[in-house]
Amino acid sequence: MTLPFDPVTALGLLAGCCSTFALAPQAMRVWRTQEVEQLSVGMLWLMITGCILWLSYGLIRMDVSIVWANGVAFIFITYMLTKKMQDIRTTGRR
Repeated sequence: MTLPFDPVTALGLLAGCCSTFALAPQAMRVWRTQEVEQLSVGMLWLMITGCILWLSYGLIRMDVSIVWANGVAFIFITYMLTKKMQDIRTTGRR
């Protein structure tokens, strides 16, 4: 039986899962509590910028592990950034 991808791709996917899903507990906490005071808007903007750059790099390289990991991370980060920006508009506090 052969794998649908090589071991290096499997390693990349595993690494991407670890990095990407490290964001999941924070995103789930924001979803559950609707509290974003603990989030830094600067950190979120930097993370989304890095994610977009990595996603672009992965698309150029046609590397499924980079694209997948950063595509999912983009969803988590975008959600948290959106909630943080809504909170800033509502409360005026950063």
